[in-house]
Amino acid sequence: MASWLESEDDVLLFLEREMAGVFAIRERRLFDGTVRLQGKLLIDPVTAVAELTERLAPHGYYPVLRSDEDLTILRARPAKRLFRTGPWVNIVLLLATLTTTVFVGAANRGANPFADPWSLAQGLPFAVTLLLILGVHELGHYFTARRYGITVTLPYFIPAPVGLGTFGAFIRMKSPVTDRQALFDVGIAGPLAGLCVALPAIVVGLHWSELILTGAEEHAGIALGTPLLFSLLQWLTLGPIPEGGDVLLHPVAFAGWIGLFVTALNLLPIGQLDGGHIAYALVGRHHRRVAIFTVLVLIGMGIAYWPGWLFWASLSLILGLKHPPPLNDVTRLDDRRRLVGFASLLLLLSVMTPSPFHFSES
Repeated sequence: MASWLESEDDVLLFLEREMAGVFAIRERRLFDGTVRLQGKLLIDPVTAVAELTERLAPHGYYPVLRSDEDLTILRARPAKRLFRTGPWVNIVLLLATLTTTVFVGAANRGANPFADPWSLAQGLPFAVTLLLILGVHELGHYFTARRYGITVTLPYFIPAPVGLGTFGAFIRMKSPVTDRQALFDVGIAGPLAGLCVALPAIVVGLHWSELILTGAEEHAGIALGTPLLFSLLQWLTLGPIPEGGDVLLHPVAFAGWIGLFVTALNLLPIGQLDGGHIAYALVGRHHRRVAIFTVLVLIGMGIAYWPGWLFWASLSLILGLKHPPPLNDVTRLDDRRRLVGFASLLLLLSVMTPSPFHFSES
């Protein structure tokens, strides 16, 4: 149970006592519940953060070790609850999102659910595949976070009555991330898990897709950009597409394509997106420069190719480019994770396309 300390003197005396044997204090500053300590770390960073967390967390404080001479003590603030209840909210949102995606999937197949309710069944392949991709993505985050002892919610799906039928899904981490290794693993787990469903879905869906003549009047409408990874799977599955031909995607393949698009958005190294977690784990405090560069690239693509990138750039600025540090911000990633981290940049380039959606004319 947290025991809040009333006065600043109480706080400083308490922290000085709890720092014994871990951090030798040379200078201290307190402002708005945060204590900045300058001094010298007496033991290794991993042990220090674990020891201080055990000492301070019951009193509502967490240590953030920024360097061997810089330790910040944060007071945990009660989180604002989005919902008052537990798993049933996740279930209701999942069912609502299943409903909206089934409607969208059926409408894309030319069905009229209002005239023939049974035609909704035509939307199931798209809806089930898409929700499976999104769900496995979030569960990748969930189980990895749990493995590191991070308190995390179950996935919340977001239904949408238009567009794709959903705005995606998310989980909330309710306790601090211990170190960069945990931050990296939690960040990369979602995209990799989602791809384990999206890639087979694309291959199976392409087998069920239809080869058409480009510009055929009955198939005019919104055309999709083709990421490099999708092009590779299409070539391996269908072989070279004849000149003047195109592929009318089966709903399962379309859901897989969306899975790649969602993966690309999540891998953007901005703020607290999955790519933001990875970027911070790799470059630490320099992550903000990476985020600014990424936003500038999105603006450039929005002007040159697809206006939707301007929306994502604006949303990134609204949500913020900063990323909170883990408790242990000193210990760097091992070489294997650094290699995987830089490989994730290649993955981002392989699943992103400058113009995801454009209108094709007959």
